[in-house]
Amino acid sequence: MSVVSFVAALLRRVAEGMLKFLAWIGEEPIGGYRPEAHYMRGPGPAWRAKHQPGQVASLRRVR
Repeated sequence: MSVVSFVAALLRRVAEGMLKFLAWIGEEPIGGYRPEAHYMRGPGPAWRAKHQPGQVASLRRVR
């Protein structure tokens, strides 16, 4: 009988662990696609320095 109760307790622990894991996964959805994280919002300072007439461009090389 002790072997049966040991196996039952072990299975109960495994089931509890799986339920906790599944609840943890379900807490936050899988990261969705967020376009704002991948696209530029406009030209940056290097572009402005290069393309604005009448402004002195910096001496730093723009890549």
